[in-house]
Amino acid sequence: GAAQVAKATPDGHTLLMGAVHHTVATSVYKNLSYSFEKDFAPITTVALVPNMLTVSAKSPFASVKDLIAAGKANPDKLSFGSNGNGTAQHMIGTQFQMETGIKLLHVPYKGSAPLTTDLLGGQVDLSFDTITPVLPFIKDGKLKPLAVTTAKRSSALPNVPTLQEAGVPNIAIGTWFGLLAPAATPKPVVARLNAEVVKIIQSPEFRKQMQDIGAEPVGNKPEEMARQIKEETDKFANLVKVGKVTLD
Repeated sequence: GAAQVAKATPDGHTLLMGAVHHTVATSVYKNLSYSFEKDFAPITTVALVPNMLTVSAKSPFASVKDLIAAGKANPDKLSFGSNGNGTAQHMIGTQFQMETGIKLLHVPYKGSAPLTTDLLGGQVDLSFDTITPVLPFIKDGKLKPLAVTTAKRSSALPNVPTLQEAGVPNIAIGTWFGLLAPAATPKPVVARLNAEVVKIIQSPEFRKQMQDIGAEPVGNKPEEMARQIKEETDKFANLVKVGKVTLD
């Protein structure tokens, strides 16, 4: 989809709903036919979906501190699941290990559904999945949220600390979604699209729909989204290199 939009007529009629995963893809895929930074004109970030460090309700861990202690005592014994190699969840798990000095076994899944099933059953010890698939099970008491991975707490679970508050520095990653146009789209067209989309994002109806699934509405300026893409592309490139992340 991104490759198609990158080559589309830059008239404001063909847009991409991009995501944090595109900033990861820049580093993990060697033969992309487009540059996420150069071939697109950011319009606005629509919403940020926090990722959660979550364990089963039956897990012995009641806090991030408990988890880190167990990880240090038992290297490679604890497992974390993701939606696949090179995904944002994988990157968060990689940085979590780098910041805490523990070693976890990475188990890649083909999406949130099988990952959540195994997390509920205890086949995998923890996950850094987005809040959306785990929130219903957290509310039902079947999963325990230990921390949120974003810089701020989630409005859906305000009593859950951030990883930084829980003693793990430097982690501030969430799964964002946003609109982009082909790079050559005229600036007045981008400005009009930004203004109209931000109106929708700021509407009470949209905000409620987002908050019901644990998402945080954003609606920033094109230059702010561009800066976000640049910073995260650089961050993930470093994580891929240092963590030796591959798609094998």
